Amino acid sequence: MRLADLAWPDIAERAAGGAILAVPVGATEQHGPHLPLTTDTDIAVALCERLAVGRQDVLVAPPVAYGSSGEHAGFAGTVSIGQAATELLLVELGRSASETFQRLLFVSAHGGNSGPVARAVARLRAESRDAEVFQPRWQGDPHAGRPETALQLVLRPESVRMERADAGDCRPLVELLPLLCESGVKAVSGNGVLGDPTSATAREGELLLAELTAALERQVAAWHPMVTR
Repeated sequence: MRLADLAWPDIAERAAGGAILAVPVGATEQHGPHLPLTTDTDIAVALCERLAVGRQDVLVAPPVAYGSSGEHAGFAGTVSIGQAATELLLVELGRSASETFQRLLFVSAHGGNSGPVARAVARLRAESRDAEVFQPRWQGDPHAGRPETALQLVLRPESVRMERADAGDCRPLVELLPLLCESGVKAVSGNGVLGDPTSATAREGELLLAELTAALERQVAAWHPMVTR
């Protein structure tokens, strides 16, 4: 299912059969003192791989592990390439991938990439390329809180430091958004957490991952029915 594991003749055969290239889009940014900087990328990769398990016409590209994370500036390790660079990267990636694949799916698991990925897909579509984007959404804590911690307890439990988990700013995102946009996460949460991860469980993560996978599968099925090999 992984593009990087195949040789070009194998890829050419899959592409000729109508394969969809799924591109995980994440970020390298702080997720509190208890989660790794790969969290968004891990979620995007997991969703693409689970889609490929259920659909034989999906190949999973290597992830885009950098994105627009300027709102997390001030926390050690955060690496952001900004909105313009993220958009351009995805446009050029899409143009190049379209030389092989007729269908291109971006799965973007970082909220800060929302604008750039939407604009990139719109531009690719304007160039008559068949592109789609899925951005997972869930109820509750928006960043490094209970949902993302629960997901990581399923995906990479060894990377989660629950002994370091602590609540951050627990106000609703709609209330925090003006200050976040103006001054970034550090202005509202000293530990980088928006929510409370302390009660997260792997069981909760399994249920959420199943919900997100089902939503992705529905969207892709509506976009293109499955093509068998």
